[in-house]
Amino acid sequence: MTTTSVDRQAGAREGAVLLLGSSLTIVGSVMVTSVLPKMMAEFAPTNPHAELWVPLAITGPALAIALFAPLAGWLADRFGRKQMLIVATLLYSVLGALPSQLDALMGIVGVRLLFGVAEAMIMTGCSTLIADYWRGEQRMRYVNRQVVTIGLVGAAFFVIGGMLGESSWRAPFYLYLLPLALVPFMARVLWEPSVERQEAHDHEQGEDRVAVGTLIAGYLLIGLGMVMSFVVPIQAPVILVGLGVTSSTLIGLATGLGLLATLLGALLWPWARRTFGSHGCNVLLLILLAIGLVGLVEAQRYSTVMLAITVHGIGAGLLVPNAMAPVMNALTPKTRGRGMGFFTGFLYIGQFVSPLVVGLAAGIAGDLSGAILILAAVSVIYAVGWGSAAFRERRLLGVARQDSSSP
Repeated sequence: MTTTSVDRQAGAREGAVLLLGSSLTIVGSVMVTSVLPKMMAEFAPTNPHAELWVPLAITGPALAIALFAPLAGWLADRFGRKQMLIVATLLYSVLGALPSQLDALMGIVGVRLLFGVAEAMIMTGCSTLIADYWRGEQRMRYVNRQVVTIGLVGAAFFVIGGMLGESSWRAPFYLYLLPLALVPFMARVLWEPSVERQEAHDHEQGEDRVAVGTLIAGYLLIGLGMVMSFVVPIQAPVILVGLGVTSSTLIGLATGLGLLATLLGALLWPWARRTFGSHGCNVLLLILLAIGLVGLVEAQRYSTVMLAITVHGIGAGLLVPNAMAPVMNALTPKTRGRGMGFFTGFLYIGQFVSPLVVGLAAGIAGDLSGAILILAAVSVIYAVGWGSAAFRERRLLGVARQDSSSP
């Protein structure tokens, strides 16, 4: 693995490049979501399986990210984070724009799956470099800024993609060429961290071992949490139609409110972590997810649905930074790429299987409402488990303080 021999201190320039790079993953999905109906209208007359393949052209990259992210982490550890990130960004732009030139639906689906591979390398590379460049509270700040930036950029390009999609389904795909402008800044501003120097520092601090238990807990939290988080954006439109709300504008407002609430949750995370601790924050976010799910099912009016979506979104906004930060801290420099790759993989696996889990739960409960209530109950049970972990942590901390103060 390539390393530098000179110590460097990361600052605002490195942070800006990595935050913008991280946002490419959300842009990869939201920018073309709005053109799905136009793609369906074009390909359905000539392809009998268009109802299956057109949605896969939009959502397929998430599956590719889930499957490839662990390998992307190995590549980052083996060949270097910066080099992988630059190559991945170039592939992202080329593969992202390519569907605009294709006429075969299966070709578009194949290109979009390869595009997801590039997204996996970008997300893993950016997250790993954030962990490499900063420590302690600075690292926490950049984890938080990463989530907030992803939300803000995603919301902006959701609107931009929808506007361009009014003229043609091909138009939004040209926007994927924009990240080419980021490549020179990646090459000039970023540097490959010195693994040897980081390992020496961690050894001095007694932090040179992988905390396996923390890793497993973080992976399970992000995987199950994303299953709960994606219930609302996928199932809320169905709930609203059941209440008689058929206006696409009102349904779109509900989706937009969910995005804003997620941003609010991410902005509240530093306060929540300081107030409740990492374990206590997990309890809070899981309870908020459960309350939102129950509120969604029990709502009788549009306004109540919007309130439930807001509560749920705040919990979802707390999830990613509070799951990611302990995972980063649990890894050593040599394992950081692979560890963050698995984190990215679990995150996207949770997203991908969410509707499948809801369908399985609906088969048990008998309908969609019952399925969502089952997931809410699972979230509460999970919160109780984290609550007992938080109680034990506080008790051990109190004992340690008493021992240190005793003569």
